[in-house]
Formats: sequence, structure tokens, C-alpha cells
Amino acid sequence: MKKWTKEEALETLQKLAHEADTLRHSQVFSTEHTIWVTKCLDTLEEIFGLESRYYLSFDVIQWGNIPSGTMIKRYGDIQSDINSKRHKFFIRDLGIAKGLLLGAISYLKDREIADVYIKEESGIEASLVLKVLNIAEQKLRKVIREKPENEKQVQVAFENLLIGADIQYGREVDSIEYSSKTYTPDFSLEKIDLVVEIKLCNRGEREKELPEEINDDILAYKTKYKNLIFIVYDLGFIRDKDRFCGSFEEHENVSVKVIKH
Repeated sequence: MKKWTKEEALETLQKLAHEADTLRHSQVFSTEHTIWVTKCLDTLEEIFGLESRYYLSFDVIQWGNIPSGTMIKRYGDIQSDINSKRHKFFIRDLGIAKGLLLGAISYLKDREIADVYIKEESGIEASLVLKVLNIAEQKLRKVIREKPENEKQVQVAFENLLIGADIQYGREVDSIEYSSKTYTPDFSLEKIDLVVEIKLCNRGEREKELPEEINDDILAYKTKYKNLIFIVYDLGFIRDKDRFCGSFEEHENVSVKVIKH
């Protein structure tokens, strides 16, 4: 495995980020795209480690995948419409990949090269946290066919996904005393120091109530757990999910994901 200097690593990552723009007129999994993806994965593995968030996040990009529910022409040149939409999502994925590379550059600039490589123990934690996030983002909506009437229905669906992924967890088994109140997380994964909390946004008022509710939970759960994931299942009342989630970015190791029904 190549031994990198900080200068070499920054230069290579910057070059790969720039090459993402040159691929916009290419096709998904063309020769040049495949070579670039391979270079990116090799570089991220050697600099940050096989279990780092940068490698793992890049590795799960589903290049040009057309999300379920996307409208496709039923008549005329159907294949042309499919190819057009696949390229549209390919461009989106290139933007995601470039963002990961730029994030890796920003992270490395403030640290020594030896300090950014994720060792096995830390990698296991990062890998499992990412796996739980991917389950929420990619599978939860698919297993909820009818609009849920309460949070418990969403919790049951998420619990089934954890069971299917063979992830060990505790369900409402912990109680945390904080500021004269008792907080009980929906799911706790002690192996990776993680709490997962499910919220349901089923009316307009909940969009305004949830940020304060989540912030209270963060303060309480952070007294005991390092990693927190909040899954907000929205029935169409959160207008700008990026803005909603962005209000929690100041909290370290806290992820808030809005899943649209």
C-alpha cells in the first residue's frame, strides 16, 4: 500500500475532484468513469482507511440509479427517456462524489496525514453507523406501504429492517435522567455507542414542534451516547428538508434524516 505525504494526498484528491467535472459528458460505467471510480476508491482507502466514512460513503454511491417512483414515458422512445433520466442521476451522483472528495480535502487540511487513517476499531463503529443510516434512507420508505397513523408503526418497520440486517439493538431498554425528565430512546446500539430515535411528522404543527423536541433529546442522549440518529418520517408537511436537517449540523456525531412517504 502506498505511503502518502499530506501534500501528495491533497494534490491527488484535488485532481480527482476536478476530474469529476470532466466526466459530466461521459456515460455511467464507461471506461473513463470506471477508471476514475477505481482511482478514487484506491486513494480513499490508502489515505483514510477501508472503514473510513469517506471510503464507505463513496463506495455505496449507486451510479445513475433511477429511484423508484420516477416517471418514465409509456409511449414513444421509452429507452431514450430512460437513458436521459439515468444520465441526470449520474450527474447528481458525480456531484455527491465530488462533494465527498472536497470534504476529505477539507478534513485532511486541518490534520496530519497519520491522524486521518481509521483503524479497525473506529472503522467498525463508523461502518455500522453508516449501515444504520443507509437502512433508514434506502429501505424504510419501501417497507411502509400505507401512511402510518402513529410513530409506533414506523418504529416496528424500522425494527424489522434491523432484524433483517442482523444488527443487534435494544428497544426502549434505557432510561436517561436529564433536567428533571426521563428520556427513553427508541433504539440503542451499545456496540457502536448509538441511539436511534423515530419521529413522525403527521400534521403541519409538527414541523415547528420537532426541532425543539429533537434538540431536547440531543442534550439528554449526549450525556450517555456518542452517536445519535433521528429519523423523521414525514407525511408531506416538511417543506424544505435540507433546511430542516441543516439546523442540527452544529451538533457533532448527530444525524437527522427526513424520510418522505
